[in-house]
Amino acid sequence: MKKAEQLEQRLCIHGEMQDGFDQILSAGALAFVEQLVARFAPRLEQLLKQRQLRQAEYDGGALPDFRPDTAWIRDDKQWKIAGIPQDLQDRRVEITGPVDRKMVINGLNSGARVFMCCFEDATAPTWQNMVQGQINLRDANNGTIDYVNPANGKHYRLNDNPAVLICRPRGLHLSERHITFDGQAIPGCLMDFGLYFYHNYRARLAQGSGIYYYLPKLQSMEEAAWWSELFSFTEDRFELPRGSIKATVLIETLPAVFQMDEILYAMREHIVAMNCGRWDYIFSYIKSLRSHGDRILPDRQALTMDKPFLDAYSRLLIRTTHRRGALAMGGMAAYIPAKDPQQMEQVLIMVQEDKEREALNGHDGTWVAHPGLVSTAMEVFDRHLAGRANQLDLLREQDQPIDAAMLLTPCEGQRSEAGVRKNIRIALRYIEAWISGRGCVPIYGLMEDAATAEISRTAIWQWISNRVALDDGREMTPALFRELLDEEYDAVQREVGELHAGQGRFAQAKQILDQITVAEELVEFLTLPGYRYLQ
Repeated sequence: MKKAEQLEQRLCIHGEMQDGFDQILSAGALAFVEQLVARFAPRLEQLLKQRQLRQAEYDGGALPDFRPDTAWIRDDKQWKIAGIPQDLQDRRVEITGPVDRKMVINGLNSGARVFMCCFEDATAPTWQNMVQGQINLRDANNGTIDYVNPANGKHYRLNDNPAVLICRPRGLHLSERHITFDGQAIPGCLMDFGLYFYHNYRARLAQGSGIYYYLPKLQSMEEAAWWSELFSFTEDRFELPRGSIKATVLIETLPAVFQMDEILYAMREHIVAMNCGRWDYIFSYIKSLRSHGDRILPDRQALTMDKPFLDAYSRLLIRTTHRRGALAMGGMAAYIPAKDPQQMEQVLIMVQEDKEREALNGHDGTWVAHPGLVSTAMEVFDRHLAGRANQLDLLREQDQPIDAAMLLTPCEGQRSEAGVRKNIRIALRYIEAWISGRGCVPIYGLMEDAATAEISRTAIWQWISNRVALDDGREMTPALFRELLDEEYDAVQREVGELHAGQGRFAQAKQILDQITVAEELVEFLTLPGYRYLQ
């Protein structure tokens, strides 16, 4: 294997060129990525600095609120998005998963209407994962993808009528160190967007579809406008009609929930839906309000969507999107099937209750994390949709107006030692998996990804930073955290067994968790320091 040569002396590949990588990292594809980086990376850097300034205001005591300078966008009742392609109008159940080849096939064959293949929270961004993932999606769109499990010889191939494929690129904050432009790591989102578009737009359009993306972790209309400009540039560059590229935006940050109308307006030529990315939203609530001691959330297990501040978020998203002609997607059911029949019965009950709430609120569809739960979610939405493709006609115009106080008031609940211990175990196991190259991991009956792990570790940081008292009266301190960390580290070692513990990277995971949890300043994303350890 060899490293790719420089492209025009500006864009350089530093990762190993394994079998098939030259087809993805072709001269034409890299020239397009180079164009994107040269044109859009400088503005992206400014947008990320604006995030820091916004967070500094929150740290200084300000609270998120609706923007007075964009009230005209919210008040204008006439404008709507450009429209929704036919194959995206019925999205009653979607499944998400990593870019692993077998997982791509299983997701497309799951029976869900949409499979969102994730280069972000569900996939650890190793060079192998990022480039092989592009190969897998190219083959999926061409209908040629298959996989043989070397352990048992089982052959995986696409069924008839697979799910609609949507690609989720990395968030704006993540870089790709294996590709540099003028010596600097390029934005990972531009690599993911550019390579996927370049290698798949012809196949997608030939199928009568479009090029579809899920956009994560946006915080403002300016960031949405950046994406929309990038889409328009790409459509013009390849002489495609406006709107050939369509996006669903995840509303999974606290600042974004106050700018949903504005984000829809900025992307009105390209957006089709918004999604309640509930786990990242809870993480963002903690992160954004980290210095507000009166807004501390309870144990993670208490943070269910029936809590008033989360229910308000769901209902506001539905009302906002439907008024503008866009779909409102529900959040992730992170449960996975259990082997024990009684446990499985409880899993199904919890998933059914969650999806009933979303469908009654007016969501047009929902997410599940495992193929074994597609039929459960489908039954709920089939019943509520009653022959319709979606619930765009449900406008919630008679609802009580949702104001900033409703979105910002935290819920009550326990702040327990047991909750801290569980957060530590989840974070330890997830970080160990992530730095080993796996971004989507079953832990204690849930499919954990970066978003759910972020809740676990930021909650502890916030409790320490704000000197929160546990239910037993003890103050959460670095010393108490480290005492519990040592004990839970030993417990996790016993859980995973001697062989896995010896072959894994738990010592490094413990070191990372300790550093980011007792740090004076909250580390923005655990994946940023984790990237240095990534194999």
